[in-house]
Amino acid sequence: MKLYYSPGTCALLPHIVLKELGLTASLSKVDLASKKTDDGQNYFDVNPNGYVPALQLDNGKVLTEANIIAQYLADQKPGNTLLPAAGQFERYQQQEWLNFITSEVHKTMGAFFNPKLHPETRAALSERLGQRLNYIVSKLGSNDWLTGSHFTIADAYLFVVLNWCGWVKFDLTPWPALQAFQQRVAARAAVQAAMAEEGIGK
Repeated sequence: MKLYYSPGTCALLPHIVLKELGLTASLSKVDLASKKTDDGQNYFDVNPNGYVPALQLDNGKVLTEANIIAQYLADQKPGNTLLPAAGQFERYQQQEWLNFITSEVHKTMGAFFNPKLHPETRAALSERLGQRLNYIVSKLGSNDWLTGSHFTIADAYLFVVLNWCGWVKFDLTPWPALQAFQQRVAARAAVQAAMAEEGIGK
């Protein structure tokens, strides 16, 4: 397998999953400005949408979308605690979180990277994001992880997206529970290994 990534993007999610499961994949770094890989390949030939991640399988097939790739990887090692087995109710709870993070947190946070974002629009998006973070905190409660006692794909995804707060200057201090959550995830060996391979810090 080959994982196409750009440092610190949502491609960090499947990268973390690979490390958590002890799966092996080669890495290909993508320059998102030029759409070229580190070996000169035209990335549009891999993913016509031009964004990361993409996972190229050994048979040449390609998967895109971070949380889909993460689920695929988890299914390659049945019995792990990152993702419940297909058919179990807990599987759909996990997918509920993945969908929520994708549509309500990732999408909103991603808008802050736009240098032309109008201040009024940013303020409205910040208010909406704050409401979503309040919801997450309410569901997290006294648990370490989103679905209870086990670290899962959803936790890794939330960590990756909240890691952008520093880059987009979104203040996370009103949510100390999420700051503590970020520290718990960052302390995991697999997370540290994936981030080190991408050349990014905590």
